[in-house]
Amino acid sequence: MPVVRASEAVVHELHGARFVSYATPRTGSEHLAAWRGEIPAGTRAPAHTVTHEEVLYLLAGTLRLTLDGEIHTVVAGDAVIVNAGATLAVENPTDTTATTWVTTSVGLEAELADGTRITPPWAH
Repeated sequence: MPVVRASEAVVHELHGARFVSYATPRTGSEHLAAWRGEIPAGTRAPAHTVTHEEVLYLLAGTLRLTLDGEIHTVVAGDAVIVNAGATLAVENPTDTTATTWVTTSVGLEAELADGTRITPPWAH
């Protein structure tokens, strides 16, 4: 069983957030990808539709999520299941960074409202 040390995690940045990648095929995971998300205060990421189911667990802070048009406020300890084909927007309306742990299947892609397709390296 591979162990990925914090010092070996790969950091990516997109839309004002940080994605600290731990589990990918590069690190020994065959089917799952997992990362820590760091969403700074005041960040509002664009809505995107995902191709694979993902589970977001809030480790710290508060987030406002819009999931298929329905707004949810989630706090540390809450989990959100985002089904494949769902549209998700993430906002941190607070003055502190929110931290998440996200797990999905390898190969996740996201499509923005303008049709732009993103293949996040932390999920491949």
